[in-house]
Amino acid sequence: MDVKAFINQVVEAIKRVPLRCALAAVSGGVDSTTSAVLARLALGDRLRAVFMDTGFMRINEPQSVRDALRDLLPLEIIDLSNEFYSSMMGLADAEEKRLRFRETFYNALSRIARDYGCDYLVQGTIAPDWIETKGGIKTQHNVLEQLGIDTASKYGFKLIEPLRELYKDQVREVARELGIPSLIINRQPFPGPGLSIRAVGRLTLEKLELVRRATAIVEDELSGMGLSQWFAAAWEDDSSFNDDLSRAIRNYGDLEVELFRVRATGVKGDSREYGGIALVRGHVKSWELIYELYDAITTRSNVTHVIYELTRRGRGGYFVSIRAVETQDFMTAEVPRLGRELLMGVAQKLMRYDEVSAVGFDVTPKPPATIEYE
Repeated sequence: MDVKAFINQVVEAIKRVPLRCALAAVSGGVDSTTSAVLARLALGDRLRAVFMDTGFMRINEPQSVRDALRDLLPLEIIDLSNEFYSSMMGLADAEEKRLRFRETFYNALSRIARDYGCDYLVQGTIAPDWIETKGGIKTQHNVLEQLGIDTASKYGFKLIEPLRELYKDQVREVARELGIPSLIINRQPFPGPGLSIRAVGRLTLEKLELVRRATAIVEDELSGMGLSQWFAAAWEDDSSFNDDLSRAIRNYGDLEVELFRVRATGVKGDSREYGGIALVRGHVKSWELIYELYDAITTRSNVTHVIYELTRRGRGGYFVSIRAVETQDFMTAEVPRLGRELLMGVAQKLMRYDEVSAVGFDVTPKPPATIEYE
């Protein structure tokens, strides 16, 4: 891709749009930030950039994003956490969470755009977003027109999506050319619904706050390793023994398999699978074998994620999963071969929280899992 030519083409195309004002919803990720910077080059002060704090962000995230972009893109933080909590707390189904988030998100954006007098919205939709949504794998909140949603009549604005045909690695090329800070370019992708879909199953404030704190530990401990994405997720530590799947992995060591009550998204073939989460507990013959467990289990069941248990105690209530992947385009992803000592160190720090009863490491690539759990 000729990056400079692409930038010039996009800027000129946006200049030709007959608009009064454009609103850019910036999350701090490379997609939304790059889209907003492109639009600002074309529109100048006719672009209003906002960071919507949904309450599902990481610790101090709104402020850190605004500070990182201070010299490039004036950013206004709008606290909408109470609105999102009121709308989403208590939801348990993964797709329902994403759909409710989308509804709340765009209703809020519609109100903000109306207050500012903006008739266009700039957003960072990229190719994997609409491919996964149209394919039925999972609904990405920023996919609208591709589903036939008329945003002008429904929300009062039209869309500008300058990156919708690009993949993540291409977006990063454009961002580097635009001079976007490396902190943003190399910032690992963060889902639109944020931590709400990493608090797997029924969404509660207690679970959300645990995920927020666990995420800070995992991101800090696994940073600088060249990973594409690494984070924590949590759910109720409620599982039951499965004899068939335990027999399927008997050659790997002294192991047993349990299935959690909660479920998680995956992809098998070209379609979405909302299946089980398997927990493998016990001693493997060799550490490298943990990375083969998923195949023996997912090919025999509707399990979408396989997790190897690192540590457990008799109190707590929540299971925390460490998730890490390596990928170029986020359409497929591999699990990095991380060492036992490293992962045990992370697990011990997570176990400092009284709510945590066990910690494991997700060993499932995409496919058959998705990178996120919901």
